[in-house]
Amino acid sequence: MKSVLLLKSLIFTCSFALLLVTPALSQELQHLKKQQETTVNNQNSTYKKNKTQPHRLAEKILQHRNKNIQNIAQATEVVQVTGVNLKQVDKQLEIVLESTQSEQLTPLNKSEGNNFIADIPNAQLRLSTGNAFTQEKPFTGITAVTVTNLDANTIRVIVTGEAGAPTVELFDDNEGLIFGVTPTTSASQTPPVEQPSSEAPLEESTAETPEDEEPIELVVTGEQDTYRVPEASGATRTDTPIRDIPQSIQVIPRQVLEDQQVIRLTDAIRNVSGVVESDTFAGTNDNVNIRGFDFNSTFRDGLRETGFLLRELANIEQIEILKGPASVLYGNAEPGGIINLVTKKPLATPYYFGQFSIGNFSYYRSAIDLSGPLYPDDTLLYRLNVAYENAGSFRDFVDSERFFVGPVFDLKLGDRTNLLFNVSYLNDERTFDQGIVAFGQGIADIPYSRFLGEPGDERITEEVNVGYRLEHRFNDNLTLRNAFRYTSQDAFDYRAQPLEVDEETGELTRNFRSNDDYRETYSLQTDLVGEFVTGSIEHTLLFGFDFARQKSDGSQRRLPEGLTPSINIFDPVYNVTPRPALSELTDVVRDGKDNVNALGIYLQDQIAFSDNFKLLLGGRFDVVDQDVFDRLSDTRTLQYDEAFTPRIGVVYQPSEPISLYASYSRSFAPNFAQRADLTFLPPERGTQYEVGIKADFNERLSATLAAYQITKTNIATPDPNDPDGFSIPIGEQRSRGIELDVSGEILPGWNIVAAYGYTDAEITESSDSPDALIVGSRVPRVPEHKASLWTTYQFLQGDLEGLGFGLGLYYLSDRVGGDIPTLTSDDTFTLPSYLRTDAAIYYKRDNWRAAINFENIFGVRYVESFNFGRNTVIPAAPFTVIGTLSIEF
Repeated sequence: MKSVLLLKSLIFTCSFALLLVTPALSQELQHLKKQQETTVNNQNSTYKKNKTQPHRLAEKILQHRNKNIQNIAQATEVVQVTGVNLKQVDKQLEIVLESTQSEQLTPLNKSEGNNFIADIPNAQLRLSTGNAFTQEKPFTGITAVTVTNLDANTIRVIVTGEAGAPTVELFDDNEGLIFGVTPTTSASQTPPVEQPSSEAPLEESTAETPEDEEPIELVVTGEQDTYRVPEASGATRTDTPIRDIPQSIQVIPRQVLEDQQVIRLTDAIRNVSGVVESDTFAGTNDNVNIRGFDFNSTFRDGLRETGFLLRELANIEQIEILKGPASVLYGNAEPGGIINLVTKKPLATPYYFGQFSIGNFSYYRSAIDLSGPLYPDDTLLYRLNVAYENAGSFRDFVDSERFFVGPVFDLKLGDRTNLLFNVSYLNDERTFDQGIVAFGQGIADIPYSRFLGEPGDERITEEVNVGYRLEHRFNDNLTLRNAFRYTSQDAFDYRAQPLEVDEETGELTRNFRSNDDYRETYSLQTDLVGEFVTGSIEHTLLFGFDFARQKSDGSQRRLPEGLTPSINIFDPVYNVTPRPALSELTDVVRDGKDNVNALGIYLQDQIAFSDNFKLLLGGRFDVVDQDVFDRLSDTRTLQYDEAFTPRIGVVYQPSEPISLYASYSRSFAPNFAQRADLTFLPPERGTQYEVGIKADFNERLSATLAAYQITKTNIATPDPNDPDGFSIPIGEQRSRGIELDVSGEILPGWNIVAAYGYTDAEITESSDSPDALIVGSRVPRVPEHKASLWTTYQFLQGDLEGLGFGLGLYYLSDRVGGDIPTLTSDDTFTLPSYLRTDAAIYYKRDNWRAAINFENIFGVRYVESFNFGRNTVIPAAPFTVIGTLSIEF
C-alpha cells in the first residue's frame, strides 16, 4: 500500500515539474528531430520543388466548371482525406488536406461575410480522431478554420477572417491539397479571390526562410475545440454525420468539459435534455436515468464497461448520449438510451498539456496529457493521460483520493492497417456517504453537511483495463475492425447502513455491513464496413458480432441485528462503540458467483436514395446465457435468453441545413425474476417511436428537436395467486417526452449549450396484488421538466483579447422520491425543484490558460437524488470555487 501511495505522490509532483520543463523539452525534441534524417534537413528544398508557381483558386475553379459535372457525380471512387494540418510558412497560413489522391480534389469556392468557403466534391474526411476538424485563432488575422463533411460526398473548408474574407491560393503538392491563406488587414481591403495576386511567388517569399528551419506546425490533426460536434462514432459505428441519423444524439465535446471544469459524468449530463442522476451507490459510481429509465453502465469506444465505479474523464475526448433503444448495436440495454465515452487518440505531432486545479473543501487535482510520435516516421504514436485527485467535502467526515493512468499506443502496421493498444489503471478511495433522510413527504430540516454514517465508512475500487483495436482498410470502400478488452474490478465497502428513522425522536437505526466483490470481463467485437452502389442508390453496410464474458464473485456480510448503535439526526454522537472487525460481521446475506456469456450478431444498412433522402435499417440477434451459484443455499440457477431487436429510420432533408426524421426501434434486457414454477420471466422489451427535426443554422451551430414514446414491457410484478412472492411479467412503464438541444457557436467567440426536456414517465400496467406497482404512479427521480443553459464569450481581439466569461443555469422540477408506490406500502417523498447558477471567468494567452469556476453561486439548498430509499437522500454542494491553471504545447 505504501508503494502505491508513493507512486501517486511522485506522479502528482511530476505534474508540477512538467509545467516547468516542458518548454525546454519541446525545444530539445525539435532539435533532435532536425538531426535525425537527411530528408528533414532537405525538407525546405523539397517543399519548394513540389510547390510550383501558385495557382489562384479562381483559375482552378474555371477549369473545374468546364468539366463534365455528370462525370464527377458518377465517379467510382471517393477521395479520402486522412489528415488536416495547419502550418505557418512566412506570412501565410497553409491548410493541408492530406491525401494520396490530391490531384483529384477540385474545390468550388464562395465568400460569405468574413468567411472563405470551399466545397470539395467527390471527397470525404476520414480522420483518426473523428471526421471534423476545427481550430480557433490559428494565425494572426484568422478567427477559425473548420473542415467538415458537408454530406456523404463533399468536404467543406471554412476560413473565417477577423477583418474580412482572407485571400486564398491553391497549391498542388505531394503532401496533399494546400490552401495558402493570407489574412485581410481591414474590412475595406478585402481582395476578391479571383483577382491576381500582387504578392511575390512563394519561392521568393520563402527565400528568406533558413534552409534548416522547418515550417511551424500549429495544430494537431483532428483536435476539437468547439461546442458543436458533427459526428458521433457510437451512433451507427460508421462515419456518418449526426444530421443523417434518425435518432436524437447529443455530444458533449472536450471543450465544454474544460470550460465547466467537469470531472464527473453526472456533472457532464447536466448539459443534455432528458438525462438526470440516478442511484450512485453513495456517490461511488455513475448511474443515470435517460428518458425515464435507469442506466447503470457505460460504453467506451463502443465496448461495454463494467459498472459500479466513477468513470475518469481525463482521457475522454467527448461524451456521446445516444437516446432511445440501442440494443440493435449494443445488445442488453435499457430503452432510454446509452452513454458512449470516446477516448483521446495518439497524435502525429508532439503535444504536451499540464493542468492543476484547486478549490474550497480541500480540493486539488493535477493532470497531464502527453502525445506524439515515438519514431521519426510516425509508425508508432503514443498518448499518456495521468490524473491525481484529493478532496474533502462540505459533508462532515467525507473525503476522497483518486489516481488514474492511461497510456495508449497507435502502431501503423502498413499503409492500410493500424493497431491501437491501450492500458488503464484506476484506484478510487472515498467515504461511503449516504446523505441525509426524508421526513414525511419532504426532507429532514437538518444541516446538509451532517453525516449520518460512522467516521471511517468507505468504499475502495480498483480497476485495470487492457485492450486493443485493429483496423484494416482493404480499400477505400471496405474496412475490417476488431477490438478486444479485458477488465478486472475489485470493490470493497464497509459502512453503517441507515435503516429507519423515528420521526418523533429523530433516532435513525443502522446496520454495519460490508460488500466484497470481484469482476472480470472479456469483450470482443468484430465488424466489417462496406460502401457500395446499386444503380443510383448508395449503401453503407455494417455486419458484425460481439461476444462478452463476465465472471463475478462476491458477498455481503452484516453485523447481527440490534448490535449497531443508532444515531440521532438532530444531535448525532459518533463512535459510541468501536467499529467491529470484519470477522464480527457473521450475518452473511449474499455469497455466490455467476458467469454471464453474451453473443450478438448484427446487420445494418444505411441507404442513400438521393442526397436528401436516406433510410436506416438494422437488426440484431442476441443470446445471453447466465449461470448463478448461491453458496448459502448450495443451489445453481441457469438462465438462457434469446432476443431479436430491429431498428428502422428515415431522414428527409428538404433543404441543406434541415433534417426531418422518424424512427422505430426496440430493446431488450434479461429478466431475473421467477415465476411460481421457478422459471425465469421473459426478457424486458422496450419499444420506441421517435420523430424529430435537426437544423444546422450554420457550420458551427446546430439544434435537435425530438418527440418520443417508449414502452417497456415484461416488468416483474408480484403474482397475486402465489403467497411465496413469485412474479408475473405484466408490468409496463411508459415514457413520453419532448426534447430540445442546441449547441455550437452563435457568433465568433460566443458559444452555447442549451437544453430543455419534458418527460412523462409512469406505470401503465400492473397486477392486482397488494404489493404490485400502482398504475398511474410516477417513476422516481424523473423530473417532468429539465432545462439547462451554459454559454461562454471570449474576446478575440483588442486589449481584452483572451479574456472570457461563462454563465450556467440548471433547472429541475420536483421529483418523486422513494419506491414506486403500492397499495400496502407508500414511502414516497418529494425532491424539491431547484435552479442552480454557475459562472466562470478565464484568460488565455499564448499557451497558458487560467480560469476560476463558480458553482452554485447563490448557495441554493437542494438535493441531487437518492440511493436506496427515503433514508439515503443525497444533498448537493453549496457555493463552490475551483481555480485552474493549465499550459499546453
